[in-house]
Amino acid sequence: EITAEYPAGVIGTTEENLLAAAEGEKMEWGTLYPDFGKTAEEEGFPNIANSFKNIAKVESQHEKRYRKLLENVKENKVFKRDKPMNWKCRNCGFIYEGIEPPQNCPACQHPQSYYELLAENY
Repeated sequence: EITAEYPAGVIGTTEENLLAAAEGEKMEWGTLYPDFGKTAEEEGFPNIANSFKNIAKVESQHEKRYRKLLENVKENKVFKRDKPMNWKCRNCGFIYEGIEPPQNCPACQHPQSYYELLAENY
């Protein structure tokens, strides 16, 4: 029998939400999944225990990402960098080079919030 519940939390400011998310991920990789793995191991499921150990590694990366996003929000660097970067509109794919993306995409007119740093990871 599996019994579990997970608290949903409260919606706060962006900074509060990112901090809560980071702390949640920390709890998951530091306590939750290791405990699940220990239980699986004790109950004779080594493959499942190994999966939980690997999921904990994923959750650790999630925590790092949320903390970096929080840092960017606090330092007003979500849509601004210290040097020119390539920014990609997630709606149409337009690439803009600059310290920050335009308020509206010159190609599709979507707002700045549609921009992300271009990741050439292919």
